[in-house]
Amino acid sequence: MKPFQGKTLSWQLLDGAIELLLDRAPCNEIGSATLGELEQFVMALSGSQTDAHALIISSARTEGFCAGADLRELYRESQKLPANLRASQLRSFIERTHRVMNFLDAAPLTTIAAVHGVTFGGGFELALTCDLMIADKMARFCFPELRLGLIPGFGGIPRLKRDLGNAVVRDLLLTGRSINATKAQAIGLVSQIVAEGDALHVARSTAAQLKKFDRKTAIAAKKFIKPIPSDELRHEIEIFCELFARPAVETGLRKFVESKDALPYLP
Repeated sequence: MKPFQGKTLSWQLLDGAIELLLDRAPCNEIGSATLGELEQFVMALSGSQTDAHALIISSARTEGFCAGADLRELYRESQKLPANLRASQLRSFIERTHRVMNFLDAAPLTTIAAVHGVTFGGGFELALTCDLMIADKMARFCFPELRLGLIPGFGGIPRLKRDLGNAVVRDLLLTGRSINATKAQAIGLVSQIVAEGDALHVARSTAAQLKKFDRKTAIAAKKFIKPIPSDELRHEIEIFCELFARPAVETGLRKFVESKDALPYLP
């Protein structure tokens, strides 16, 4: 797999592990540019014959792993279109994102999210596609979408339901509050907590450990223990698109876009 350096992310093969590095200011918001490069990554990975046994997703931004969808872009682009075309544009973006997330979820590699700082919304959903999550002690997790009249739209709730109890899912979804790395480990979301700034280093050490095992066996084990909740994921798309069309959501997004706060997504 050839190295790649894009405008929002990069990847390289290092010691048998593919490292996907997010790097878009201010905090890796997932908009059209990032989605396009994630699609390039998926195509490169699916079309390559590689001896890689692991995939590590991390962030170069000091602010955190990923703040979620680029809501400013999503709102501004939708406002450029006639009302009758906005729904189809939104659905296309969400369906493309789901295809990327579903590929990462089922990738024939052991996948590791090395997270720190802000891991919110779509960024949280991206981390949830990974088999293992390693968090530095300053990581925080949150689904803030309800404040805008929405639900998470990148597949996060079905994946969280698969991995954790419904009580935890309801708490995160309905309260919109964030949890720290310690709480995330206690509920079974995070596999390891590490010192501030050490998440990528520990992820690499973990990937080196995985290299000792037969790849085909690891793939078989992953398929057995990590089913893709396809029906619920499709249902999520329908609910998200239906909610997005409500006037209250447009009003909430406008307030978000016009906010002067540096990090308006923080609780």
